[in-house]
Amino acid sequence: MVWISNLRLKLAASRMREGKLLAYPTEAVWGLGCDPLNQQAVTDLLALKGRASTKGLILIAADFSQIEPFLDIDTQQMKGKLLASWPGPVTWIVPSARNTPAWLRGKRDTLAVRVTAHPIASALCRAFGGAIVSTSANPSGARPACTQLKARCYFQGIPLHFLPGSVGGLDRPTAIFDARSGVKLR
Repeated sequence: MVWISNLRLKLAASRMREGKLLAYPTEAVWGLGCDPLNQQAVTDLLALKGRASTKGLILIAADFSQIEPFLDIDTQQMKGKLLASWPGPVTWIVPSARNTPAWLRGKRDTLAVRVTAHPIASALCRAFGGAIVSTSANPSGARPACTQLKARCYFQGIPLHFLPGSVGGLDRPTAIFDARSGVKLR
């Protein structure tokens, strides 16, 4: 695993606060991220991928407190289920808080969230001071980039800031579960 300096992380977080897009390693694939509360940054990210805004996005965080404001968790049982799987490579579809922006939810009343165990992605969330949008670094319909080189090839000439590192070793994207039913969706 590549060590990243605090200065590099602070610079990346600062760029996200300015509305810039980032590429970074996650548990299984390279991710693209931005400030989830910056609608223009999210719009730019969706345009870069060619992804429909109706699909919704995933937020990752370094700890539960970073994603909790986006969620409407109605039972201790649901919260316990989430916390028991994190930090780790498990994404949950959770009812969203009323004030969660539509540009994150898409056409749903839920939000996909994960407390990541990947050291670089987690450190980025800490440096940013909150949850970040995290979607696979690939054009929609293409295979997710598993290396920085592949992510760079997909987005040649695009002003992306890349954090160094490698993916966490999973052989496929993280599992996704519905928090209400417990059903595995991916």
